[in-house]
Amino acid sequence: MGGKTKDVTTRAVTGGFVVVVCASAAAWALTNPQAGPAAIIVRALADCAAAATLGLAVVPMLDTGRHREQFTLRAGRSLGWAAGLWLFTELCRLAVGAAAAAAVPVSRVGLTTTAEFATATSAGRSGLFSIAAAGLVLVATFAVPKTPPAAVAAAGIVAVGLVARTVGGHMSASVPGAIAIAVHVLAAAVWCGTLAALVLTVHHRGQWARVLPRFSEMSMWCVIALLAGGVTGALVAVDSASQLFATGYGRVLLVKIVLTVVLMALAWRNRARWLPAAKSHRVTAYVSRSRSLTELAIMAVALTMAAALSVTG
Repeated sequence: MGGKTKDVTTRAVTGGFVVVVCASAAAWALTNPQAGPAAIIVRALADCAAAATLGLAVVPMLDTGRHREQFTLRAGRSLGWAAGLWLFTELCRLAVGAAAAAAVPVSRVGLTTTAEFATATSAGRSGLFSIAAAGLVLVATFAVPKTPPAAVAAAGIVAVGLVARTVGGHMSASVPGAIAIAVHVLAAAVWCGTLAALVLTVHHRGQWARVLPRFSEMSMWCVIALLAGGVTGALVAVDSASQLFATGYGRVLLVKIVLTVVLMALAWRNRARWLPAAKSHRVTAYVSRSRSLTELAIMAVALTMAAALSVTG
């Protein structure tokens, strides 16, 4: 069973990476020359890793009673890997940002230039918060017992890292826009990251029956917050409807809107059909995982488009 579970996890992570790379290429084609491919892909990978880290910290809260502690231990094993990947991608993102600011290739950017970028610019300083958050979670997975309170603390640290990066991003000049995008990003990370965590940690039909109803309820609130923050942020960033077609930012935003509508329709269908079947144990763990992977693939594309927006605006 352990080898089979490991194979499923490996395929899921590999597939997610391929989806993000392909979506990054599409986003670059839509924004070229406003955003470079390296900036898009490292931001997309960092965002996906951060969402997975947050989801793995949150997901044990979906189970009940004695199962919660067991779930925390299982999710904690993957949490360290996700936090390590998040830390690595954030360091890469910092180097890419420093190279862009200095107008030099990434291969030629040095530690001095990177350090100056990290301390002298708002984007660099916000990136340091994300790096610190990822590092703290990574250390905690080895130094702190894997308990539900520790998972809650890890979720809070990840949320701070995500918000700090968002506030220092393309909406930093507008307080309402920054707040709206922070809400939007956190809601998306909880929704997408928790579903990813379910795929990585839930392998039995009985546990799907316990956790899926709670995830469905939580995701509904995430969608509401995501829409409220996203609409507000879009109104701040886009002056007219014509910009949706005339600018790279607008074209990517339009694709992201379409993907969000698709995800909402899929979520509604799953809530009406998959959820009742899972609750009554009429769906196997394989089917639940397959449905989740389909939704996650679309989510990964949407997160990549959001990453492209953050480096284009």
